[in-house]
Amino acid sequence: MEESVKSGLMAGKTCLVTGATAGIGRVTALELARMGANVVLTGRDRAKCVATTVYVQEESRNSKIGYLVADLSSQDEVRRLASEFQDSYGRLDVLINNAGAINLSRQTTVDGIEMTFAVNHLSSFLLTDLLLDVLKASSPARVVNVASSAHMKAKIDLSDIHSPKRYGGFRAYSHSKLCNVLFTYELARRLEGTGVTANTLHPGLVATNFLANNGVLGRVLNFLLGFKGIDVNDGAATQVYVASSPEMEGVSGKYLVKKRQAASSKRSYDETQAAALWDLSARLTGTEPYTPRL
Repeated sequence: MEESVKSGLMAGKTCLVTGATAGIGRVTALELARMGANVVLTGRDRAKCVATTVYVQEESRNSKIGYLVADLSSQDEVRRLASEFQDSYGRLDVLINNAGAINLSRQTTVDGIEMTFAVNHLSSFLLTDLLLDVLKASSPARVVNVASSAHMKAKIDLSDIHSPKRYGGFRAYSHSKLCNVLFTYELARRLEGTGVTANTLHPGLVATNFLANNGVLGRVLNFLLGFKGIDVNDGAATQVYVASSPEMEGVSGKYLVKKRQAASSKRSYDETQAAALWDLSARLTGTEPYTPRL
């Protein structure tokens, strides 16, 4: 990574990283800052945003680090986040939709939508839609969506995915990750010729506190994950690569694992379901499809 720092690979570029106060989001923000990028990180806790901003500035010796506070489970806050970003920054070269959660027990957002689907998919859909104009104006630009291999066996029913009749925490998570991949491929198709690319990735099984908000069971699972999971630096490597590597210039609509293009699940290539998911997401967020498919 030191060579990238010296070369200023991302100098002059502005990157927005959601969920950047912990785990692979925090590492991603740091590595992009080390490459000279102007990094804007987001989180729902202001104190953690401030602490992470100071940490990234000191570790990277890059003062061009800022933060925006938003709870991505709320559509109003996603809209405020997008508005504040556009008011404060003139360009956006890389949007990394990294924020994600898993809820072992069912929860509902202030908008009345199942929490895991709302945070892991809808927030990314809405934020990306709201920032597409600035991304296009900054092109070549990149959208990076963090998915998971958990999508591989998932099969979704769009009639109730936002309010499932039966709920299981890991099932809801895997469904949301399939949505990430479907959304990315559909976005890439709709953005052809704009100079904005969209790619998705599996970061690996990473040893983080990802399950910590799930009580005693979550803490036990996090403990076990610490033995099996890879280091957060390794976990962030692929999204840093997709966001910054010259090899990814102009590459769009791909799924990557360990910095290499890979095949996602068979269902993730279903263009009919991807278009239907887009339309459902647009209805649930009160937006219109950004670029209608011909």
